[in-house]
Amino acid sequence: MKAMILAAGLGTRMRPLTDHTPKPLLEIGGIPLIVWHIERLAHDGFHDIVINIAHLGYQIPKALGDGSEWGVRITYSDEQEEGALESAGGIIKALPLLGDDTFLVVNGDIWCEYDFDKSKILASDILAHLILVPNPDHNLEGDFSLWDTEVYDGGGQRYTFSGIGYYSPKLFEGLAYGERALTPLLREAMREGRVSGELFDGEWRDIGTPERLESLNIHLFPEG
Repeated sequence: MKAMILAAGLGTRMRPLTDHTPKPLLEIGGIPLIVWHIERLAHDGFHDIVINIAHLGYQIPKALGDGSEWGVRITYSDEQEEGALESAGGIIKALPLLGDDTFLVVNGDIWCEYDFDKSKILASDILAHLILVPNPDHNLEGDFSLWDTEVYDGGGQRYTFSGIGYYSPKLFEGLAYGERALTPLLREAMREGRVSGELFDGEWRDIGTPERLESLNIHLFPEG
């Protein structure tokens, strides 16, 4: 199974830190956030990784190279010319690099202890499998509901989408290249009952602001 790290965002909420550094290269304990992902992916058996780049994106290949340092092969999907295409748009552009089977997508601006699972091959009628987490303080209303293993956009207990998902290429089939958000596609698939999911209650952080970045650094490295 191939994996994709979404690393093309503008990082506007992280300014001024992202004025000169792309968000994925901001550091946790002296290690770039994206390297934490790469190391965990490699540990969990993912050796083919696609990374999309846009804002200050040239810095990312310069920092990571071809991935051989971590025993993986990194391929870059370059959005620098057109600007960030949002999550679904970035995935659509990268589809030729991701192949015809289930692939994993991870948001580049999260930190977690979730174990990525190569065995999560989607059934033919399922378009996506989402990892949900308990709602953090900045998203108390949550995003989606979970009933057994089905994710839906309705009432009941709602959870936050972690930014980790396993996808079938069929979710993006026939969609035109260009800027496109992921959530509307997921909601449409939910209405058809074609999105599964699970709740992860381990350590997970959305590193969306300088304050959250600093909070995680203090949490992980209190003596730093």
